Amino acid sequence: MWIYLFEIILDPTNLTFFVLVIAIIVGAIIVISRPFSSYVKFVYPNAKYETIGNSYIKEKELNALVESTNLNSFKETLNSSKDFNLEGDTTKEIQESLEKNLDKTIQMMRNDSSKKMNIFFDCYLEKNDFYIIKKELKNKLVNNYVNEDNIKKIRFKHNKRLLSEIKDASKEDMSEILLLYGFSDKIKNTISQDEIDFLKLDYIIDKYYIEKFKNVKVPYKCELGKKRFIQLFIDSNNVKNILRAKQMDYKKEQCMSLFLGEGLEIAKWKFEEIADSDSVSQAISSLEGTSYYNILKDSIEKYNKEQSAQVLEDAIDKLYLKHIKEISQENYITIGPTIRFIVSKEFEIRNLKAIAKGISENISSDLIKEILITEVQN
Repeated sequence: MWIYLFEIILDPTNLTFFVLVIAIIVGAIIVISRPFSSYVKFVYPNAKYETIGNSYIKEKELNALVESTNLNSFKETLNSSKDFNLEGDTTKEIQESLEKNLDKTIQMMRNDSSKKMNIFFDCYLEKNDFYIIKKELKNKLVNNYVNEDNIKKIRFKHNKRLLSEIKDASKEDMSEILLLYGFSDKIKNTISQDEIDFLKLDYIIDKYYIEKFKNVKVPYKCELGKKRFIQLFIDSNNVKNILRAKQMDYKKEQCMSLFLGEGLEIAKWKFEEIADSDSVSQAISSLEGTSYYNILKDSIEKYNKEQSAQVLEDAIDKLYLKHIKEISQENYITIGPTIRFIVSKEFEIRNLKAIAKGISENISSDLIKEILITEVQN
C-alpha cells in the first residue's frame, strides 16, 4: 500500500507530484528568506550609524573640545561639527540639552529600525530611569525627601508613578510599593535595616533591570548579539561591584550577595575567588586570566594614590567600549552596529557633560581629560 502511494506521489504526470514540488520550493524559500529578511532590515540603519559615527569617545576629538575657552565656544564647536543643536547658556541648561540629544538620537534609531526593535530601544532608554530611581530611593531613605525635578526627568510613566508613590510613602510602605512593581523580595529586608547597605540596594535595582532586558524580544538572528551584550553588561557591573565592595571591606558572604549572574568571563567560581580576596589589589590579581586584569593592573597605582573606586570604574568603562566594538564586529550584519552606536552615544553624552562642567568650573584641561571615557585602541 505504501509503495503504491509513493508511486502516485512521485509520478511526474500526477498533479500531486507538482503540489509536492511547489510545497518544497515554498518551504525552502521561507527557510532561506527568514534570516535574509532580518539582514535587510538592518542595512539602512547600520549604514547610517557608520556615517554618523561617534567622534566624542575618541581622544583626538575630545582633546580639541576640552581646550574650548568657555561654554559658548564649547557649544558653538559642537553645533557646527555635529548635529547637536545645543541650547542654553548655563552648565545645567547645556547638560539638559545634551540629555535631550541622547533621547532624540535613540528615537531616531527607533524610527529607522524594524518595529521588532522598539522594545529594545525602550528598555535601553529606561536605564536612565533606574539610575534616577536609585538616586532618589537613597535620598528618601537618608533625608526622607525626593527631588521633584528628578521625577520630571523620568522618561516612562510607570517609573514616574513609582517614584511619585515613594515620595509620599513611609519607610515601611516603600518596600511594599517596590514589591508591587516587581522588585525582588530582597528589597524589603534591605530597606528595613537601620544601617542600609546602599551597594546591595544598587544590586537589587540592577538585577531587576538586567532581568527585564533579558526578556526583551529582538528580530530573528539578533538574539545571540543581544545575549552577549547583556552578558558583557553583567560582567562589567560584577567587577565594579566586587571592587567597590572590597574597598568598603565587605566580607566574602556580603560580596557574594552582589553577584548579578554569569556573564562572558566572570563565572560564579571566579566571582567567589575574587570575593575571597582581602583587598582591592588582591581582587585585581584574582582577575588574572580575564580581559579586566591588565587594564585594572595599570590603574592600581592611580587608585592607591587617590583611593577612589571611580578610577577603576573608568578603566572598566573604557574596556567595556572595546568589548562593545567586538560585539559589533561579530554581529555586523544585524544588531551589532546598533548596540555599538547606542552605547557609544551614551558615553559621548557623558563625556560632553563632563567637559561642560569642567569648563564652567575652570578645571584644567588635563584634569578634565582624566575623567573622560575613550575607546581603547587595539
